[in-house]
Amino acid sequence: MTILKQITGFIVASVIIAACGAPGEKKETDTLSSGVISISVDETYRPIIEEQTKVFDSSFPEAHITTHYKSESECIKDFLNDSARLILVTRDLTADEKKRCEQKKLVPTTLAVAKDAVAVILNNSTADTAFSISELKGILTGKYKKKYTVVFDNQGSSTLRFMMDSILKNEPLGANVFAAKGNDSVINYVENNPDAIGFVGVSYVSDFNDPEGLAFIKNITVASVFNDSLQKFYKPYQAFIAPDYYPLTRNLFYINRETYPGLGTGFANFLTRERGQLIFKQSRLFPLRTNIIFREAEVNSQ
Repeated sequence: MTILKQITGFIVASVIIAACGAPGEKKETDTLSSGVISISVDETYRPIIEEQTKVFDSSFPEAHITTHYKSESECIKDFLNDSARLILVTRDLTADEKKRCEQKKLVPTTLAVAKDAVAVILNNSTADTAFSISELKGILTGKYKKKYTVVFDNQGSSTLRFMMDSILKNEPLGANVFAAKGNDSVINYVENNPDAIGFVGVSYVSDFNDPEGLAFIKNITVASVFNDSLQKFYKPYQAFIAPDYYPLTRNLFYINRETYPGLGTGFANFLTRERGQLIFKQSRLFPLRTNIIFREAEVNSQ
């Protein structure tokens, strides 16, 4: 009887120790489809990711994702400072940032899930409706023949960084460049100022009432941009974003730091699969993780 009590006591103790884990060991409580986590997302993609999280949460009622919409630079900071285990941004980590992850024994997973475009928008009264890359560079540096007021969404914006990296290439911005308070503010400013030019994510200016996906909102003008290699002007339509015919295209990445099958990984997986990819397509981005069939159609590139 005494031996039986000892065995029973040992089993109970073992179960308690296993349940509690080792001292100081963090026990994860979320899974691929349940739990509560916070993620940080480039605010340029707010309408799109709001739809993604809405569908994800409705599909997995035990999953709750709190999304913080910030500038891209702030999202990267959150990731490196352990405030967010998953972020959605328009670039991969730099070599320096990857080194910081190594020092923390983190192995980030990065994957491009969709392709986006930066739309160049103008007041409807302007005569200019098409630009070359060199002309856009002149506008951004304040050297263009016409003095435009240039408006971006915010100072830490991915759109601003993209234009500086891809067009300015170490040349400074002109004194004519200003930051607004988000993409909607850029559109509002351009709509009400004849000498303004703005740069926003293409989903903000797409007319979602058009089933063909070839219309833009009417209160501003979306400019065409010249592709030097193809010697043609293109607008940011999905069919021109996909093969990079439209010159101002960029990828949307998720960067995930989870080392186990947690909720961040579950949401990242959702973005790469059929429903998540369809939401990107409906938002006028080009989905990168699904097969898209193009059919012949007459599309005016200008």
